Amino acid sequence: MKKRVVLGMSGGVDSSVAAILLQKQGYEVIGVFMKNWEEKDENGVCTSEKDYSDAFSVANKLGIPFYAVNFSKEYYDRVFSYFLSEYKKGRTPNPDVMCNKEIKFKAFLDYAMSLGADYVATGHYAKVIHTENGALLLRGIDDNKDQSYFLSKLNEKQLQKSLFPLGDYEKTKIREIAHEYDLITANKKDSTGICFIGERNFKEFLSNYLPNKPGDIVDNSGKVLGKHDGLMYYTIGQRKGLGIGNTKDGNGKPWFVAKKDLENNKLIVSQGDTDILYSDALITYDFDVINEEIVSFPLRCTVKFRYRQDDVSATIIKENDYHKVIFDKKQKAVTEGQIVVAYLGNICIGAGAIDKVIKGE
Repeated sequence: MKKRVVLGMSGGVDSSVAAILLQKQGYEVIGVFMKNWEEKDENGVCTSEKDYSDAFSVANKLGIPFYAVNFSKEYYDRVFSYFLSEYKKGRTPNPDVMCNKEIKFKAFLDYAMSLGADYVATGHYAKVIHTENGALLLRGIDDNKDQSYFLSKLNEKQLQKSLFPLGDYEKTKIREIAHEYDLITANKKDSTGICFIGERNFKEFLSNYLPNKPGDIVDNSGKVLGKHDGLMYYTIGQRKGLGIGNTKDGNGKPWFVAKKDLENNKLIVSQGDTDILYSDALITYDFDVINEEIVSFPLRCTVKFRYRQDDVSATIIKENDYHKVIFDKKQKAVTEGQIVVAYLGNICIGAGAIDKVIKGE
């Protein structure tokens, strides 16, 4: 009897081809479209309607059952509320990581199990393997597309029920397969950014939910250089969009966001690549280890604290209620609220939100 897989179909090329690969592997595939956001964009367009139509077209062409499920309430309660809360604190969250943990591999997983599924699957570029010590999350083979970073907060039990059929493929091959099957999604561009914001202006979107609190932009000495629109709109290390590029002050080098002074509502900037931008370590209070059978602390490993960055060598120390990540070399623009993800080679060990940045150790 075939194993049943419930596949999250987003209307994109990746999940479309995932359906083909799962069929080739002998699974019984059921496609499900998740609607996680109700709001239309500034042009009055609900992009999920087009995505739903494309996903339905692919499922129909491949001859697989297709359903839609609405997780908008769960998404708002578990992901969007977290997103707003983090921005209120002056932090820069990663809601996509939380969406995978709380929606795609929790709410969706529960729904799939109600359909009698043996596994859930998505179009993520990552790999999961099952060993005698439990499930392990691995990077996808396409270094440019690997999405293990976004799956790093999943736990071992979630991974036991998960399949990632694209993990052994490069993106170019996925496009080729889509063309071979003449799928409507074959040339569809990849979605970018946060799903509920889409292509719209980020500042405009965020201002609908959080009040603007303009204030001063100051340098390290406290000298006022300009005005900011609200601390929530800026992130550590940001260079563009500060509006002070033509100031006659300083040495002519570009300005970077160095720190947010929430108490005084000031945005502190630094000119040039200065020490204030660099950190020696970080603290995370919610570091989740995916599979504790293969990990012990202190841990020598590599980490990422942004999706698009090379791994950096570090040591992770476990204290009573937090983990401390100590970099071998100082790192630039480590940002509170972002996710630090740890790896042992190609194995993703786990992740946590950055709660505190440590300088000068």
